[in-house]
Amino acid sequence: MMMVDFLKKQGYLFICLGLLALLVIALFWALSIGTVKLPLVNIYNTVVEQLFSGQPIEGVDRGPVHDIVWLLRLPRLVLAALVGMGLSVCGVIMQAVVKNPLADPYILGISSGASLGATAAILLGIGVALGENFVGIAAFIGAFAMSLGVLFISNLSGRSNSVKLLLAGMALSAVCGAFSSFIVYFANNKEGMQTIAYWMMGSFAGAKWETLAVIGPIVVLAVMFFWTQSRMLNLMLLGDESALTLGTDLHIYRQIYLLVSSLIVGFVVYAAGMVGFVGLVVPHVIRMLVGTDHKKLIPVSALTGAVFLVIADGLCRVIIPRTELPIGILISLIGAPCFVYLMIKKTYGFGGN
Repeated sequence: MMMVDFLKKQGYLFICLGLLALLVIALFWALSIGTVKLPLVNIYNTVVEQLFSGQPIEGVDRGPVHDIVWLLRLPRLVLAALVGMGLSVCGVIMQAVVKNPLADPYILGISSGASLGATAAILLGIGVALGENFVGIAAFIGAFAMSLGVLFISNLSGRSNSVKLLLAGMALSAVCGAFSSFIVYFANNKEGMQTIAYWMMGSFAGAKWETLAVIGPIVVLAVMFFWTQSRMLNLMLLGDESALTLGTDLHIYRQIYLLVSSLIVGFVVYAAGMVGFVGLVVPHVIRMLVGTDHKKLIPVSALTGAVFLVIADGLCRVIIPRTELPIGILISLIGAPCFVYLMIKKTYGFGGN
């Protein structure tokens, strides 16, 4: 029995190490492709030189290879990895919080809140005083406000539970969608509508090191926090009644997890626009491989999400020559067929009773 447990543990560690190695390989591959193709040797030398030089990244006369790697491609790839990591873990958490295998970071209305904030900013000019990134900031405020609204409504007439959270999210999502459509209908702004459409499809092209310095610690710390909560997340799959018999009240934990997840999604929306589907597909695929234990599920999902979006971002820049395909379109085209295939071929269980 001890030998079986040891082999299972070694298999889990092997998967994590393999994903880390795959992430590094994917980063170097994505750095080498694009309008200007770069040899891997040049990329490696540029990366090592910058890391050990002690000089600022945006130095003068550092050479074209340095500028392409450190100012254009690497920031967007780091953002892609962070977005994939954050959305995948948020998908795991949302599915446990509402005890619904179809949940993802947007099912509780967070997506609609972000969309409403961005639509109001683009077409009505709300938040222009916040600076050049006012659209992303407005989307972040909308996403976070929506999560607070879901919590408030789900706690009316008694304490919230997974069903009330889900229903509150669906109701508020419909309201936000209606308001967004109302603004678009009366704004009569073709340029603004095109901006909204492009923003809704997601892009990592606007990544900057200053933004990553804020988003990176938030996503990493949130993922580590959720990893420490694996026991509570496992209890959520059993349901509130089973948890109470074990002496644990899940009410406060459910609300804290929802707020932290909304914080991640809000910053992701701020930096990259709407990037959906990752939080739904990745947790399901990883659950087929490592089971439903969140102690294993969270780190493996985080690494898989990072690898998935880094590779997807690289493909977006080379599929159509001299044109960048929106990341949301490619993710849906790749993810949906793979997800259907895995669901057909694999024996799958969500967990719980």
